[in-house]
Amino acid sequence: MLIIGLALLVWSSDFFIDGAASVAVRYNVSPLIIGAVIIGFGTSSPEIVVAIIASLEGNPGLAVGNAVGSNITNIGLVLGVTAMIAAIAVKSDFIKREMPILLIITILTVVLMLDYKLGVVDGIILLTALALTLTWIIRRNKNISPDDPLAAEINQELEDLPKLSKGRGFFYLIGGLVLLVISARMMVWGAVEIAEFFEVPDLIIGLTIIAIGTSLPELAASISAALKGELDMMIGNILGSNLFNLLAVLAVPAILAPSLIDNDLLKRDLPILLGFTVMMLLVALPFRGTASISRFKGIFLLSLFIGYLTLLYFNTVS
Repeated sequence: MLIIGLALLVWSSDFFIDGAASVAVRYNVSPLIIGAVIIGFGTSSPEIVVAIIASLEGNPGLAVGNAVGSNITNIGLVLGVTAMIAAIAVKSDFIKREMPILLIITILTVVLMLDYKLGVVDGIILLTALALTLTWIIRRNKNISPDDPLAAEINQELEDLPKLSKGRGFFYLIGGLVLLVISARMMVWGAVEIAEFFEVPDLIIGLTIIAIGTSLPELAASISAALKGELDMMIGNILGSNLFNLLAVLAVPAILAPSLIDNDLLKRDLPILLGFTVMMLLVALPFRGTASISRFKGIFLLSLFIGYLTLLYFNTVS
């Protein structure tokens, strides 16, 4: 059930994003808004649906682990593998401004959890920060220069989208959402059963199997973007996904299933998440000359991610 749900989740996520983007195009939404918000945040649709279902079924640890683990996976696995395929030069001014915002929001998230609780007030703070971030992104995209590489890459991505009528676009949108819910339900059920069978905490399953599985749409989109040379948009998708995971996905268990934060999450996983986020800024932002993520840096990020999974394994079996 977990494997079938995962495969269906990845496929339905593409279905959902294509439908959402096509409907937005039909209603004359700005291409840059579609690229930055719908496509960028849309790749996190699996995480949000899994978080809702896991929280409603009394497994908030799975939802929290999914959000934190997905962000670590996006940087270590997705960005690392993509940089190994093609060295990434970060040219977009918008992307360079968005990266420090991700670091600030990551720090905010860690601070909210320092009391070992994730409650309704925390959820409201996260959703408020989400609204402010979306407002900033939309305003910045309206003023972005036509010469910015991100603008050209988003327009090219929209050209490659399926040409759907308004009705067919809504069908893709609603059908993709329904399939997301069904596949997420299958994944959560399978993950909980596996956790109980092996006596592994829900948090570990969320940090590993679920996090990697729900990050597969980002990995597929990033590899595709790298092969097309749309590298700024690829970075934008990772940033958008990580922002959404922290502000929206984590807000779900906070509001629907307030709970205590696992000690291991606070002392092990959140510092590692913060470290990975800082590492992404160090390898991507320019300090001298052009910003570039080389293949060597990609190997380094992937190695850190493998090291993190190894640490989780030994912590679990010990």
